[in-house]
Formats: sequence, structure tokens, C-alpha cells
Amino acid sequence: MLLAIDVGNTNTVFALHDGEDWVAMWRSATDARRTADDYIVWLEPLMNMRKVSSYDIDACVISCVVPQALFNFRNLARRYFATEPLVVGEASVELGVPIRIPRPEQVGADRLVAAIGAHIAYPGALIVIDSGTATTLDIVGPDGGFEGGIISPGINLSMRALHDAAAQLPRIAIQRPEKIIGDSTVAAMQTGVFWGYIDLIDGLVRRVKEEYGQPMTVIATGGVASLFEGASATIDHYDQTLMESGLLEIYRRNRKGSDAK
Repeated sequence: MLLAIDVGNTNTVFALHDGEDWVAMWRSATDARRTADDYIVWLEPLMNMRKVSSYDIDACVISCVVPQALFNFRNLARRYFATEPLVVGEASVELGVPIRIPRPEQVGADRLVAAIGAHIAYPGALIVIDSGTATTLDIVGPDGGFEGGIISPGINLSMRALHDAAAQLPRIAIQRPEKIIGDSTVAAMQTGVFWGYIDLIDGLVRRVKEEYGQPMTVIATGGVASLFEGASATIDHYDQTLMESGLLEIYRRNRKGSDAK
């Protein structure tokens, strides 16, 4: 059984794949101070609820954008699952897709994983929108090549900055307002945050398509992407397993290479 670990700046997703399907997924706040022992104490009862033992896990693949946390996730795989993890971004791990930017080493592992997950699921040129701590729009060519993208602050980050920088503005929950013109401070903030991000996404997608010059499919993923469903005019598909699909594909490509040696 494969354990896929997607370590983001805000949350970490643990997912189990039995060779045919995803059997479980759990989300935890990312904290670089948590040790391998901390994680297994949290993870093992969840696995037991699905009747999965640590002995059932014989492979692990990790995508991590928090370098100081990677040591503990490696230890988790080695100590409790007796397996050496594949870590996306390391020289020994083959992605199997071209990266068409001048400095490939600057691309975050999460962006590459999402691009691979999108390419295997959707044909043609793609725009992959990942809404998390940052909101990224990444361009994937028809052959799966990574061709660059856009990075902007995530909706939660912007909302927090608004609250922190303005003494009289409260911290609010993100939700779709009933009308555009707010009749209170909270309603006005909700409109600005929610519809401001919808227009950010739709506006950038239109500009990307105009510059790219050929049809593109738009896929949204990430922790808050579901909030935009039914509101965005440009998003074609919402896929919350894009990262896990990408990690699974990377594992399969590298396992085949190992089997052939």
C-alpha cells in the first residue's frame, strides 16, 4: 500500500492507495516542529479506523514545500513504515515531463505534482489553479510540459492581511455574499474578498488564454477551491485529488524504472 504525503504551507494531506483506488485521506495542519513520533500517534488511530496497519504500507512518496518539515516526514516513512520515501524534487526522482522555464529548480514541488496530476486526467493544454496559501495558475502544455505560471496571495492570506493591517476590520469567514453592495463592514469585506478573488481568477485565466493562443481546459484544486464552484465563469473542472493523482503517477513512473534495473 502506498502512502502519499502532500506537505503544503498550511495543511498536509496523507492519502492511502491500495493499488486500485484511494482508500483514505486525512488532512492535518502543517507544523515543522512536529516529529515523526507526533505524526504516527495522530495517524495510526486513523489508519486503524480503516482497518489499515502500518505493516500494510510498503511505499511512500512525498511532495513538500516546507523544507524544515521534510526531515520528520522522512523519519516517519523510515521508522514506522520501513520504507525509503520518494521525495519530489530530488535528483533521483524522475518526473517524466519537460520543465520549460529558465530555472526549473525554482518551481515548487506542489506545482509540478499538480501539473502531472492534471495532465494524466485531462487532454490538451491546461491551466491548473491551486488555491491554498498562495493562489497559483500554472500552464501545462498538451504534452504535459510545465510552461510557467502565475503566483498571487491566497484568499485566506489576503483576508488575514486585511485584518492585521486595519485596526477596525474584523477577522471574517470566507463565504459567498448574497449581494454585491455590502450594507455592513463584514458584508463589504466578504464581497471584496470573495468576488475580488473570483474576478482575479477569471481575469487571469482570460489573459492567459489570450496570450497562449489555443484552447485550454481550466482545472481548480486546493483547500478553498470548492468555495468558487458555481461562481467562476472560467473554471471547467474542480478536482480535489489532483495532487494525490500526481503523486501516484510519479510513484508509478519511478517504480517502473526501479523494476527495470
